[in-house]
Order: sequence, then structure tokens, then C-alpha cells
Amino acid sequence: MFVILAYDVNEKRVAKVLKVARKYLVWVQNSLLHGNITKAKFDMLKMELRQVIEKEDKVRFYITSTQKYLKVVDLYDNPLDSRDDFIV
Repeated sequence: MFVILAYDVNEKRVAKVLKVARKYLVWVQNSLLHGNITKAKFDMLKMELRQVIEKEDKVRFYITSTQKYLKVVDLYDNPLDSRDDFIV
């Protein structure tokens, strides 16, 4: 499955959340990661994040079974990171 993770957590926990999430996904920008992940690893990621976050924190996953229909477009073309095409 392809997962996009977005989070808004207390600044005391930002580094911990990012450290956990980067074990499973690719860091795209502040508070946003994505990548292909198995169901088992996704369950592990959720378990590890639950140990780090508090009730006030927000963590949201956007999940699709395939990247086939997902298109990512950057507002400004960045030659080092242009994604104006379907993710492969």
C-alpha cells in the first residue's frame, strides 16, 4: 500500500515522531512523509507512533492501494525535486 503521513504534534515531540516515521517512510517536507509500506510495517509504524504522541497531537494517514492514480504536482518546479508526473 502507498501511505502519506501528515502530522501536527507538540514541538517537544516533533523530532521523535519524525525519527519513528523515517524508519518506514520517506521524508518529503516538514510534517509530511510518504512511501510504499506493507500492512505489517504499517501496523508497526502506528504502534511506535502511539508510544511517542499525546492525545493533543494529530497524526493522519492517507492510504491508497496503488500509486497508479496518484499524481503529485509541486506549485513551483524545483529542478532537484520535480514531481509533475505520476509517482512510480
